[in-house]
Amino acid sequence: MVFIGSHRQFIDSVCTVVIKGNWGNLLKVKNASAFTSSTIHQVLLQLSLYDSGIFHSFPFFKWLDSIPHYSHSLQCSWAMIHILTEHKHFKTAQNMLEKIANRDFLPSPSVLSTLVRTHDNPEVNSQVLSWLVIHYAKSKMTHDAIQVFEQMMLHEVKPHLHACTVLLNSLLKDGVTHMVWKIYRRMVKVGVVPNMYIYNCLFHACSKARDVERAEQLLNELDLKGMLPDIFTYNTLISLYCKKGMHYEALSIQSRMEREGINLDIVSYNSLIYGFCKEGRMREAMRMFSEIKNATPNQVTYTTLIDGYCKTNELEEALKIQGLMESKGLYPGVVTYNSILRKLCQDGRIKDANKLLSEMSERKVQADNITCNTLINAYCKIGDMKSALKFKNKMLEYGLKPDPFTYKALIHGFCKTNELESAKEVLFSMLDAGFTLSYCTYTWIVDCYCKKDNMDAVLALPNEFMSRGLCLDVSVYRALIRRSCKLERVECAEKLFNQMEGKGISADSVIYTSLAYAYWKAGNASAALGVLEEMTRRRLMITVKLYRCFSTSDASENKVSLLFWNHVVDRGLMSRNSMNKIQQMLI
Repeated sequence: MVFIGSHRQFIDSVCTVVIKGNWGNLLKVKNASAFTSSTIHQVLLQLSLYDSGIFHSFPFFKWLDSIPHYSHSLQCSWAMIHILTEHKHFKTAQNMLEKIANRDFLPSPSVLSTLVRTHDNPEVNSQVLSWLVIHYAKSKMTHDAIQVFEQMMLHEVKPHLHACTVLLNSLLKDGVTHMVWKIYRRMVKVGVVPNMYIYNCLFHACSKARDVERAEQLLNELDLKGMLPDIFTYNTLISLYCKKGMHYEALSIQSRMEREGINLDIVSYNSLIYGFCKEGRMREAMRMFSEIKNATPNQVTYTTLIDGYCKTNELEEALKIQGLMESKGLYPGVVTYNSILRKLCQDGRIKDANKLLSEMSERKVQADNITCNTLINAYCKIGDMKSALKFKNKMLEYGLKPDPFTYKALIHGFCKTNELESAKEVLFSMLDAGFTLSYCTYTWIVDCYCKKDNMDAVLALPNEFMSRGLCLDVSVYRALIRRSCKLERVECAEKLFNQMEGKGISADSVIYTSLAYAYWKAGNASAALGVLEEMTRRRLMITVKLYRCFSTSDASENKVSLLFWNHVVDRGLMSRNSMNKIQQMLI
């Protein structure tokens, strides 16, 4: 059989062959040029109108895969998925959708918009697009999931409740809490009725943002709707209250649970115990521990108590809890050991800390970054840099990577022992590892040079940093100038300022305020006022936060400070709100 005539006749002929099952005749035109994307799309749609549709369209769709060099277009695949969905073949449709979902261009708004418009069945569109949202959200492709959701909103396609739940959970895992509320408002607007799973996502978002007010509004909303919170809701609320130190409110949730016949589980108890331990209220924490019923204390329970006792300087009590923990068949993990290790190091008991490390090794408890950093920091504090470096190498043997805390501890240690070259080598290693330097890192280096009265070395630091690959920007000079001013090395700060400007780097409010304040304290009022005038000219403002950097508890210095800040206020270098706050502080 040969197909001739119009394009419409060709489509009708192909459909006739498929329906009659005369696959031999269809093979006569088995070539890619005859079956264009547009033609196949129309054939699929027409076949879906006959009988049950799926018994004709799907075999034809699979037959096309046997044509050499042929691959289904997105349009054809999308059409087949819709046909399968319409005829309740959900599993097959879902599998096919997941195969095409990872094509780079599918989630783009323009492509999605075109695809959604090609099929006008709202129920099928809702099912297919909801699957797509779920797939992207579960695949940690949250941005793509949001793109699909936005297209659904644009085309007034109502998403399934499950899709909304999965998307909200994905956003929570990514820490994008502001988007949780945006998605929630949009889904409610198109008629999706939230259930307790959705509300629990919202409570979780409140907990992450530590937003008590919003959480309480949600609880009132549930009460008005006659919806009963579940154990997850209450646990989230207890955790939120405990994080905020709101013990009375946390205990009131406990009372409400008991009134509603909901037994506290170990998660509830752990949160309540944590809340007391965080505040150092160990007596209340232990009372709560003794009241545990219908639940079994776990590693988290005991570790929380151990950490609490360590932080209140009650190591012996912490070790008793460890003994109790082990008597119940629970053995300390790395988090538990880290709490005890930290306390031993704080007390200068390095030998005992090393014994504890050996115990961890014997019990096959793998040390983590906190373990290693605790010991490295302890050695640095006592100036034993040989042992600190030895432990850093051991850290690498464990398969761990130094983090910013590791580098900072070593830099601080070398500065304390006046080994500046070693400190700078660690600093450059930190940069090579891709970490940024903080103000305190520069401070230690500058302080060390000041002790040696070697301000020329401070002036040489920017060029040295640049030669080692550090991008020189205002943050580097800000740290060096600010510290030089703090140490009353005004001349050095002035030279650094000129050097910075010579490199075309503009100073910010911190630098100008530091210089002005340093001049003022040194008795050079005219230079200080000149800097303030320059700030006014450049429209640089001083914030309350910046003011706090210069506030002091020294009464005699406060008198000097008061005059300086009066000049700042007179020149309008602070907003009206900031002025009021600072004036209240100065009273």
